[in-house]
Amino acid sequence: MSSTSAIDGGSTNAPGSGEPSFDARMAEQWYQPRIPRAVLKELMKRDDAAGLRNFVPWFVLLVASGAVAAFTWGSWWAVPAFFVYGTIYSSSDARWHELSHGTPFRTRWFNDAFYHLSSFMTIREGYWWRWSHARHHTHTYFQARDPEIQVTRPTQVLPIIADFLGLVGCTLEIRKVVRHAFGRVDAATDAFLPASEKPKMIWSCRIYLAIVIVTIALAIAMHSFMPLMFVWTPRFYGGWLHQLLGLTQHAGLAVNVKDHRLNTRTVYTNYVFRFLYLNMNYHLEHHLLPMVPFHALPRLHEAIKDQLPPAYPSVYAAYREMLPALWKQRTDATYVIERTIPAT
Repeated sequence: MSSTSAIDGGSTNAPGSGEPSFDARMAEQWYQPRIPRAVLKELMKRDDAAGLRNFVPWFVLLVASGAVAAFTWGSWWAVPAFFVYGTIYSSSDARWHELSHGTPFRTRWFNDAFYHLSSFMTIREGYWWRWSHARHHTHTYFQARDPEIQVTRPTQVLPIIADFLGLVGCTLEIRKVVRHAFGRVDAATDAFLPASEKPKMIWSCRIYLAIVIVTIALAIAMHSFMPLMFVWTPRFYGGWLHQLLGLTQHAGLAVNVKDHRLNTRTVYTNYVFRFLYLNMNYHLEHHLLPMVPFHALPRLHEAIKDQLPPAYPSVYAAYREMLPALWKQRTDATYVIERTIPAT
């Protein structure tokens, strides 16, 4: 069900309005589900084997699809081949995201190695984004506080469509990497990035640029665009699934509320999408308890689903509700999709 709601864009409400001020809502505690301590402890266990069961097949598929794409270069078969490779490559974004929490593996260097690999692949410099992403979990969907709000209020349609090709998000990240590689760090970054991490971030960006420059040099030496098709460009031509599933996380839902049940979705989807998306379709559960590893999210969902709004039965069902809401939010920024919370 959808309706209008008096959502504050960041200022305090007028006296006597009956609505809590923005500052008052910021001071509230986030909703936490009821779950036995022993169950939660079991769900939070990190497991190298469970992590490798996803990451090893994913990496094998990445290499295999890349080999097929290279073999078909110069023929029309290269089009579907690179589409598959780009889709698998772009699923590195889900891996970057989960690895930033340090939860997929028990062994720390597994987490760190895969984290920096996937961060490079998805054009999200690892040191910067590890600290920035913490703000998203601290201030989820709070306007002017959450740096990862995908859909602005009022809705701007063109950037949403453009990011199915990475034209907004990836372009901004490349500019950021270049800027930081030259040591140009703005005050906004200084506000959340510890001083000890700043040199690491700068050198990481320089390594990113060096890899890209070597790739460009290889393409020039080979007189072929093919090397460029394997590094960073897949986030543009193969990022459709990342955007398709990413929009279902929060778009159209309530802002400035400290209850993830009102601003975050869980969406059921097929095995292939769950594999590529690293179970992040259980996004409500992830936000409620972000230290639960991806492989335990389905079990967490079963343990607490009676306390949550119903999960969407499919990606189509989520979009069927979300798209009309986003269209309405073009002209009415206070309009939100209201989620039904079970009585407790």
